Amino acid sequence: MSFDGVFTHGMISELSEKLVAGRISKIHQPYENEIVLVIRSKGKNHKLLLSAHPSYARVQLTAIAYANPDTPPNFVMMLRKFLEGAILEHIHQVENDRVIHFTFTKRDELGDLQNIVLIVELMGRHSTIVLMNKENGKILDAIKHIGSSQNSYRSLLPGVEYIEPPKQEQQNPFSASKEKVFELLSKTSEINGKYLQSQFQGLGKDTADELAFRLKEHPNEKMLVWQSFWASLENEVAPTLTIAAKKEYFTPLPFISLEGKQQSFNTLSELLDAFYGGKAEKDRVKQQGGELIHKIENELKRNQSKVVKLQQTLADTEHAENYRRDGELLTTFMAQVPKGAEFVELPNYYEEDQLLPIKLNPALTPNQNAQKYFQKYQKLKNAVKVVHGQIEQATQEISYLESVLSQLEIAGPMDIEMIREELIEQGYVKKRGAKKQKQLKKSKPEEFYSSEGDLILVGRNNLQNDQLTLRTAKKTDVWLHAKDIPGSHVIIKNAAPSDKTLMEAANLAAYYSKYRLSAQVPVDYVQVKHVHKPNGAKPGYVIYENQKTLYVTPDEQLLETLKENNPTTFRSN
Repeated sequence: MSFDGVFTHGMISELSEKLVAGRISKIHQPYENEIVLVIRSKGKNHKLLLSAHPSYARVQLTAIAYANPDTPPNFVMMLRKFLEGAILEHIHQVENDRVIHFTFTKRDELGDLQNIVLIVELMGRHSTIVLMNKENGKILDAIKHIGSSQNSYRSLLPGVEYIEPPKQEQQNPFSASKEKVFELLSKTSEINGKYLQSQFQGLGKDTADELAFRLKEHPNEKMLVWQSFWASLENEVAPTLTIAAKKEYFTPLPFISLEGKQQSFNTLSELLDAFYGGKAEKDRVKQQGGELIHKIENELKRNQSKVVKLQQTLADTEHAENYRRDGELLTTFMAQVPKGAEFVELPNYYEEDQLLPIKLNPALTPNQNAQKYFQKYQKLKNAVKVVHGQIEQATQEISYLESVLSQLEIAGPMDIEMIREELIEQGYVKKRGAKKQKQLKKSKPEEFYSSEGDLILVGRNNLQNDQLTLRTAKKTDVWLHAKDIPGSHVIIKNAAPSDKTLMEAANLAAYYSKYRLSAQVPVDYVQVKHVHKPNGAKPGYVIYENQKTLYVTPDEQLLETLKENNPTTFRSN
């Protein structure tokens, strides 16, 4: 489902109940198109996300952590000037459209009360956030500046009068009279989603199709079905995530037209965190980490090509003895070798004097041809000494680069800078400008608790993996890692965990690996004292012995359960 007018209506009710009369304590702009307002209301801090993202535009409360830029953008500075400390008086939806007005009051420098409106327009790629002075209707600032050359209908620039988006002429389904609804439903012999969208405001495709489905099921009770549907949206919201045909849908009610696995949530905001969290995070990682991914993929291809060439060189060394043999035969029977010949057949005393054809360079003398074969022989023999080492080095490089790519796939935006610092340290990425870099907070491994209360730690990058395994973990703790696969180091803080805890930790190791989408992933486990890092090895690379192996299928739902386990529950038992 899209964030349509119907979903907006439900979200307004949810936000109004939790936030109205609350005071803004903090304002952040973590990403280009997104604002986070921290509002203190009813004794709690709430993070209100206002997103004008072209693909993920929405308004919701969120529990997701966001990283803030070193330098606050101009728009957030303007918001702080007018809204820090302001009281949220009212949240209003324009008809059943995706336009929301947040009205705040705050005293200015002279002590006079002023009304400021923060307008969020959820219009796909045209989504925007506008700060407006309610008294004069003038725009104070907008998250996206739109001039008259870009939009002839209206400009979104500081100092310009705010003009609302074009109004929809259809009926508002929440306020339309029974007579009007009956008239519109009776106009057509076949009610479908497109017809409903053409007659009523704010119906996304999924909502319109669901309503049409319900009306068709009870063709003689259309008004009863209609009233029941809208009454449920007003009074019995049941946020639902449905997975149907490998696609996810978020809806304010369980939609009977969507057949699939359904999951319920307590609030619409929790539902949106579940639906958008991973998608939006991946999109941000793709934007912020795109340069790193491109760089690592190029380095990976270069090393893979290098291994292929080295293996060919190694294969060529198997023929080294043939070059020595040909050189010796040319030296022994030099008198029989005609000058300027392209090849010669000589008795091969290594195989009972059978004649052996030997290729020659006609531009060289017989002696020079013999020396050429000896040189090839010596070169290949010398190569054998170093090629094995070069292959091992390149293979380790490939393993390291694959581990970084695997980490980037599951990294959140806050992990990107840590991975960048690691790549700078390893010489893959150049350090940015000479200006002073912000000191990065020391990252911590992900924490989980097994169903029996054991703490399980998971490294999210290679520097974290090294820190976790080589410095943080006790020698008696249990270490796990996907077998022969790039992935995270996992530590169970227990010298003798149960089989159930081992399987749960192995599931985490499999999920945080390159094969997270595979079945029956092998995971090795062993006590930390049997894990060692070779001198000069890349971050995250270790060797180990005395391991045992488990086979698990990564389960994301189990991961969420282990993340949500409350350690205080186990301590009290």
